[in-house]
Amino acid sequence: MGISGTQVAKNAADVLILDDNFNSIVRSIVWGRNIYESIKKFLQFQLTVNVVACVFSIISSSVFRQSVFTTVQMLWVNMIMDSLASLALSTDPPNTEKMLRKKPVNRSDSLITPTI
Repeated sequence: MGISGTQVAKNAADVLILDDNFNSIVRSIVWGRNIYESIKKFLQFQLTVNVVACVFSIISSSVFRQSVFTTVQMLWVNMIMDSLASLALSTDPPNTEKMLRKKPVNRSDSLITPTI
């Protein structure tokens, strides 16, 4: 196999670790789990905000017989909330001990759970 086998393995791999340090593997696992948790938090936030906005619009429309927010105002609120939430949740650094204690997530597991 030799060098050509190594090159074939590199071409077939999804992730390459360029140094011989085992900490690189641990660090990549921690960051991968942190990204997964951040995506779950963002989805939970988005579902909450959108459900509240829909319920608020429906209730206010039925009580006042007109919409409280115009379409442009609702889009503006969504744009601001999405931007700020994504910035806040994407800059959250991983907690190494907490992430390493968690069990791996199965690929078939859903991001949206009954707890959300």
